[in-house]
Amino acid sequence: MNEISYLQGDATSPQAKGNKIIAHICNDLGRWGKGFVLAISKRWQEPEQAYKQWHKARANNDFELGAVQLIQVTSDIWVANMIGQQGIKAGPEGPPIRYEAVEQCLHQLYQKTNVLNASIHLPRIGCGLAGGKWSKIEPMIKQILCANQLPVFVYDFGD
Repeated sequence: MNEISYLQGDATSPQAKGNKIIAHICNDLGRWGKGFVLAISKRWQEPEQAYKQWHKARANNDFELGAVQLIQVTSDIWVANMIGQQGIKAGPEGPPIRYEAVEQCLHQLYQKTNVLNASIHLPRIGCGLAGGKWSKIEPMIKQILCANQLPVFVYDFGD
């Protein structure tokens, strides 16, 4: 089993050779504008545009919790918009993170990564605005991605 490689740096600037997927958590409201998505939008316009279009056409596609949208932004980098957050505020069910949806997203990410023969690069997904706990998300990443020999890099942004 591969281990997660923890790096200091910016997940939008992946440190690996070959194909790379930058994965992050999105909400199910079609809202883009806070958190890690701002770093993505600073580099590329396509992931935000694709996400908003995906949401707008949701009556005719798979836009829902647990879904993943993959957008190619360079010849060897893709961004994975993963819907693992219900709404944007905490409510009676707690924070907006939905662990079951994150798990579904990671299974889809595994399939897509395998096809592209890519490494996976991400911040501590679901632990910012979504309010999730890394102690719940890290084991999912290990079980679904690392156990299947995928190279996984988690970035902690440093000054």
